[in-house]
Amino acid sequence: MWQDVKMLNAITNALLGLVLLTWLASGLWWLAQWPIFALKTIRVEGMAEEPLHRVNRLTIRAGAVPRIKGSFFTADLDAARAAFESVPWVRKATVRREWPDKLIVMIEEHRALGTWGDDGRLLSVKGDVFTANLAEAEDDGELLKFNGPEGSEQDVVAYYRRFCDWLAPIEVMPETVVLSNRYAWTIKLDNGMTMELGRAESDAALKERIDRLVAVYPQLMEGLKGKKIEHVDMRYPNGLALKVDGLLPVASSGKKK
Repeated sequence: MWQDVKMLNAITNALLGLVLLTWLASGLWWLAQWPIFALKTIRVEGMAEEPLHRVNRLTIRAGAVPRIKGSFFTADLDAARAAFESVPWVRKATVRREWPDKLIVMIEEHRALGTWGDDGRLLSVKGDVFTANLAEAEDDGELLKFNGPEGSEQDVVAYYRRFCDWLAPIEVMPETVVLSNRYAWTIKLDNGMTMELGRAESDAALKERIDRLVAVYPQLMEGLKGKKIEHVDMRYPNGLALKVDGLLPVASSGKKK
C-alpha cells in the first residue's frame, strides 16, 4: 500500500480536509461566542394575535429566561421551548430566531374551565389538566368542578358541553360534572339539583335520560309549588326518582342502570 502513490495522496488529502473542517468548525464555534451574537431581545407574543392575559413579563423573566443558554447561533430552541412551557398558564410555545439577536416566542395560554379533582389542579377548555394560581383563575368568575378517572379529562369536557346543550331548554347549567371509576355520570346543576345519570352505552342513551327530565320538568316545578328538588335519579328505564326538600323520596318502578 505504501508504494501506491495515488492512495497515499488520497489519504493525505482526506486528512488535510478533516483538519480543515475541524479548524473551520472550531472557528465558527469561537465566532458564535462573540458578544455581538449574544441574545439581546426575547419577544413574547400570543398565538394567532391573541393577547396574553395570564403570562406576563415577571413570570417569563423568573421562570423561563434563566434557563435559556447560548448565543443567537448556539441557543437550543427545544430547550427554550420547554422552558417557556414550564411557566404557569402556558399551554404551548414555539420559539424561533430573528436576526441578529432576537428570540421570538409565540405562546398559547391555558383557559381555565374549572378545577379537576380535589388537589387544586385546573382543567382547561381543551381538556388539559394544569397547575396554576387558583385565585387568578377565579378572577374570570366562579370555577366549575370536574372529576373522573385518569385520562378521561377531554371526554369529561366534551360531555359537559353536551349536557349544557341538552339541558338548555329548562335553563339550567351543570356546575359540577363527575365521571366515576365505573364510568357513571353525576351532574350537579346551578339550581342546586343533583342528577344521577349512571352508565350508558352511547350518547343517545344519556341524552334520552336527560330528555326525559326536560320533558316533565315544567310540570314537576309547577306541582311542587316552589319546593326545591334536591336529587333526581335518572337510572330507571322508564322513569325517575325524586328527592324533594321536605318530602319523602318518590321513585318509579324498574331496575336502575
